Amino acid sequence: MDMSRFHAAFFEESREGLDIAESGLLGMESGRSDADTINAIFRAAHSIKGGAGTFGFKYISDFTHVMETLLDEARAGKRHLDSAAVSVLLTSVDVLRGMLQYAESGGALDQPAIDASKRELDTLLTGVAPPMPTAAAAKPKSDGPECWRIHFRPFESLFMSGNDPLRMLRELADLGARDIVCLEDTLPKFGAFDPVNAYLGWSFELPGTVKRAAIDDVFAWVEDQCDLVIEAVEPEVADVDVAPVAVETAASNDAHAPTASGGGAESSIRVAVTKVDALINLVGEIVITQAMLQQRAEGLDPVQFEGLLAAINQLERNSRDLQEAVMSVRMLPVDFAFSRFPRMVRDLATRLGKKVRLKTVGEQTELDKGVIEKIVDPLVHLIRNSIDHGLESPEDRRAAGKDETGTISLTARHQGGHIVIEVTDDGRGLNRDKILAKAIERNLPLAENPTDAQVWELIFHPGFSTADKLTDVSGRGVGMDVVRKNIQALGGSVDIRSVTGKGSTMTIRLPLTLAILDGMTVAVGSEVFVLPLNVVIESLQPKDDEVRTIGGGDRVLRLRDDYIPMVNLSEQYGFGPGTCAMLDTPSIAVVVESEGKRIALEVDELIGQQQVVIKNLESNYRKVAGVSGATILGDGRVALIVDADGLAQHIRMKDAA
Repeated sequence: MDMSRFHAAFFEESREGLDIAESGLLGMESGRSDADTINAIFRAAHSIKGGAGTFGFKYISDFTHVMETLLDEARAGKRHLDSAAVSVLLTSVDVLRGMLQYAESGGALDQPAIDASKRELDTLLTGVAPPMPTAAAAKPKSDGPECWRIHFRPFESLFMSGNDPLRMLRELADLGARDIVCLEDTLPKFGAFDPVNAYLGWSFELPGTVKRAAIDDVFAWVEDQCDLVIEAVEPEVADVDVAPVAVETAASNDAHAPTASGGGAESSIRVAVTKVDALINLVGEIVITQAMLQQRAEGLDPVQFEGLLAAINQLERNSRDLQEAVMSVRMLPVDFAFSRFPRMVRDLATRLGKKVRLKTVGEQTELDKGVIEKIVDPLVHLIRNSIDHGLESPEDRRAAGKDETGTISLTARHQGGHIVIEVTDDGRGLNRDKILAKAIERNLPLAENPTDAQVWELIFHPGFSTADKLTDVSGRGVGMDVVRKNIQALGGSVDIRSVTGKGSTMTIRLPLTLAILDGMTVAVGSEVFVLPLNVVIESLQPKDDEVRTIGGGDRVLRLRDDYIPMVNLSEQYGFGPGTCAMLDTPSIAVVVESEGKRIALEVDELIGQQQVVIKNLESNYRKVAGVSGATILGDGRVALIVDADGLAQHIRMKDAA
């Protein structure tokens, strides 16, 4: 039996349980000590303990048992969890995360942290600080079971697959197999014996120091051709007096479980992300096929082919509904990203000696799972910046007539087919004069009378910072270029609003999904390209005197008071001179922006705007410079998606050379 998938489910569920526990504990610290919150934390700890015991992670179940006992007393009304107790439990959550990481990926256990956290829990539980461990007692306990008991009985057909039990027995002997017993009860009578069949089985033990993964590797090729049982044999538990409490607690929880899960709760199943991605890809193919049918049917006589056209229209509606339904599978509440910030804000504010109140709004707003995973890092950076440099100290806030507790608001909402996430603080705001002085010091280009928006844009320059003293937490401006780059990589944008003395707002606008792109289709010769709409600034038909040729044969476009480099897409992708060049007619320049730089892409024709299903070109063909992907148009043709960032970077490297 392949246990790895069960292990993966346990680790995933345990981490979700820890998130619930952490959220609940933070809520208790804010005064939400109701029965539902304590019960939710208890259930999370109990589930982790039960799962860890099942899979032989005794060190996790032992540790969680103490937490569980403490929480059980709290939910029974025998104990009040004050702020100090909540802090101890939050630390325990961190320790458990480390244990899960160790159990899943190996590495090293932070034994001192585990011992310290365990002592704090014991002190809370008993009211008496346990003695510090002696050198002998401090010796790390065994992290695995006492031994593994294995029962291996191959199917008769095992030899037919080319596998040899002798090879596996030798590998197991190398791992320290002991107490080997040959199971010969299924041997047939001599006359019925067939030498191509496997009749014997074995049972034996392996030391607990052997990793479970090493055992699984031995049986990796025969797991579906044998009866295999691998059990973790736990050592005798010394503290027998505690065991009945654990049993009683478990029974008590079980008694509550049906009530908690009843009442028509929505059921769910776990599905691998790869399967969902494959499903989305297939739906994309159906949508493309439907578009092809519709395009082919445009020239048909509506009277003669009335039935066929009605069926195609019905297919279009069903395809659209199917696409929306499948896309919703990948949609998760943005709370999956927001839920990690209360703890971060609490810890960081404590560390910096500030008082911070975090408000979250719109947590149930749904966003593609891939976008959520990638937006977390930029949000972490923005929130750390707001706490470290945006919010003033309590003394400064009181002196300014403000509430000594600063507020950071994290909001999410849908707007025009996009999701908008805002990070707002009521701190000191950006200092316009300071930013301008730093820009002049660094010789950054400045408009004559820059607007506030133009000044705030300066902090996105690489390495730009107005901080007098850089800390290990953040620096307003340090890394903001990376924040913008990561957001743009998701097809989004970031803007700043700030009022001195009143605070700042960072607005992030993101597409709902990474699978579909809003694009502008353009023609270059007989080829069609797609430009991501979020990078397109404007398009124009330049006059002859607005295009100049400079050294090296490169051309630039004079756009109002600026000159920007031009890239002929036909020549860029090796199609030779474009149609406009051959007919000596004016081409069209589409101005796009990448990392704050603008370039003009020369095309022959603007076709229109449409949503396209993105196909990964690299995994199906190879990486092509200047191309970020491909799509299939309604007429069946393949259109490449232009990588504006790649083209801009190519120009910068060319200029630097």
